[in-house]
Amino acid sequence: MLTVGTYLGRPTIVKERFKKTYRHPDLDDRLTKERTRGEVRGLMRAKNVGIRTPAVYLVRPKTNSIYMEFLEGVDTVNDFIGRVLKSKEKNEEWRNQLEKLALEIGKILGKLHEAGIIHGDLTTSNILVERDQFEGDASVESSNVGNLETGNGGRATANSIILIDFGLSHMDNSPEDKGVDLYVLERALTSTYSCIEWFFECILKAYISEYLKGGEEVLLKLEEIRLRGRKRTM
Repeated sequence: MLTVGTYLGRPTIVKERFKKTYRHPDLDDRLTKERTRGEVRGLMRAKNVGIRTPAVYLVRPKTNSIYMEFLEGVDTVNDFIGRVLKSKEKNEEWRNQLEKLALEIGKILGKLHEAGIIHGDLTTSNILVERDQFEGDASVESSNVGNLETGNGGRATANSIILIDFGLSHMDNSPEDKGVDLYVLERALTSTYSCIEWFFECILKAYISEYLKGGEEVLLKLEEIRLRGRKRTM
């Protein structure tokens, strides 16, 4: 459960994990504590490699609570895409805005995986975007990966994208787990926004430009995972 409050005078989000009564008490206690510890470790590991995550202010093990930075002026990627698509008839730059967003997401994920960090729940609700960095009269050239001007004269940078919800994160350098991360994101995007299939391809383009020494192998694994997924739905 998420609640909004203050900690030492700062706006704060408190994330508390409650007991699951359908699980054995000992198992539930162990899993809940593991998830809480894992989330804090994941947030810190990502931050240490230059990926923006909410600052952690306090952890209360007895209540499995994490006190984190409250982020203002942000949308989930899911909400941002939805709003841009709704306004596309009045907004000539809608595709440029989404391309710019996709390229920045790809760079962040490439950096995450290059460091061996697996998110574990990489959905469009667990990626936040500073909305004012991706709105305006933006233009994107396909050769301009990683050097994207925003319409307000600033730049869409790594700090424009924030990753959250690292409860299932872990360290692993295998292409399999990284491919699953990407597959989860792809399914989240295509299930809601099948009209912009190119969006995920833009993510992958920036991903391999950032993850030079392993990205191609991950994309090959992603294709295997896609084939397995198709077979299960047949």
